[in-house]
Amino acid sequence: MNFAISPIDVRDAAQRLDGIVHRTPLLESRRLNSQLGGRVLLKAENFQRTGSFKFRGGYNAVATLTDAQQRAGIVAFSSGNHAQGVALGAQLLGVSAIIVMPTDAPPNKLAATRGYGAQVVTYDRYTQSREEIGADLSEREGRTLIKPYDNPSVMAGQGTAMYEALTDVPEIDTIVVCLGGGGLLSGSATIAKDMNPGIEIFGVEPDSGDDHKLSRIAGDRVIIDVPVTIADGQQTTSPGELTWPINNTYVTDFLGVTDAEIVATMRLLFEQFKIVAEPSGASALAAVIHGHVPVEGRTVAVTISGGNTTSARFAELVTE
Repeated sequence: MNFAISPIDVRDAAQRLDGIVHRTPLLESRRLNSQLGGRVLLKAENFQRTGSFKFRGGYNAVATLTDAQQRAGIVAFSSGNHAQGVALGAQLLGVSAIIVMPTDAPPNKLAATRGYGAQVVTYDRYTQSREEIGADLSEREGRTLIKPYDNPSVMAGQGTAMYEALTDVPEIDTIVVCLGGGGLLSGSATIAKDMNPGIEIFGVEPDSGDDHKLSRIAGDRVIIDVPVTIADGQQTTSPGELTWPINNTYVTDFLGVTDAEIVATMRLLFEQFKIVAEPSGASALAAVIHGHVPVEGRTVAVTISGGNTTSARFAELVTE
């Protein structure tokens, strides 16, 4: 099939991002391995610049624009992490950025995006279309629209996280990736299947936002209502147009987790690994520790996709 990206695109992105992104660690716990009967490696993208994997795709997308496009500036829409990734990428490259964000985006993500020099335009995610707002700004001001996942350069950039993991530990035979629009999963799947054709791939989304699971059942992309979930980074309503063909082809299964499972996983990450993950960042591991993914006898790489939450919100969730 003719997909939006190839393994070459992910490798090219890795070269472009070398020295720009943090090469994040793979964290491991003997206690957790013993409990699950396999080797579980956490790709800690909460330690990435801007606090999530989104910086990889955001920077790569801005860096691959032409000189004329960079001079004209960019526009993006996001609930927070893509906003920050694109904003910092634009700042580093001297490019003007406007970011469309929902009014109920976490305050720390709004503040951070503005702190990276971007102009923020807010909207109501339940009554307005961020796609329409972004497209209008792009047309009126001549800016390039960088979508949060349906952009080949974004997808390739996100895939560099799993490229690092598989380079560091080639014996990884299973990967578990958090899933919103599918940018991280499609980039990860593209490079993982190239490096290890027999690898098994699982995408994890909130139970209330199971658009990928429903799309596979339907045999085509479906649209759902905005999911009601604590995982704000996964409140997407449909698989990406470019990401879906890749994920539908390569992903073994699409799995759902509850908000309660996510919170329990955030607590485990804090207590056993001494790290803070935002709800979306903990969803993939939630599927692992709650038995939705086969682990026994396997070497499993799991994305901890981000850690952008406030201390007050984190405390509120993990102490409920």
